[in-house]
Amino acid sequence: MRRTPMARTAFKAKAAPAKRSTLKTKQRAVSPVEKALWDRLAGLGCIACMKDGHYNPHVSIHHVDGRTKPGCHLLVLPLCGPHHQDDGSGAIAVHPWKARFEKRYGAQLDLVNECMAILEKMK
Repeated sequence: MRRTPMARTAFKAKAAPAKRSTLKTKQRAVSPVEKALWDRLAGLGCIACMKDGHYNPHVSIHHVDGRTKPGCHLLVLPLCGPHHQDDGSGAIAVHPWKARFEKRYGAQLDLVNECMAILEKMK
């Protein structure tokens, strides 16, 4: 008895499910160099509190120009919670009071440059 070959059919393999990223949509990953900069900036404390004359070491990293553009993780400021996000404490927060924040503390890019100058002096 002669065997006949089976007809080949087009077979589309299912792609493995994409690995879920922990990043938000289009957000750039943080490099080790950027992370090291953030650590150094955090050591300065909140730049707005510093301008108000006191030291607050409890900071988060605020992105001045979003999280998706090239170099976005280098344009950052160390800000305490009340100066970063409005929490009702009376501090002028960059979110949502950007114009008021900049009127009191200066333009965000100028603050970035101030932070970098301080870090340079600390070397």
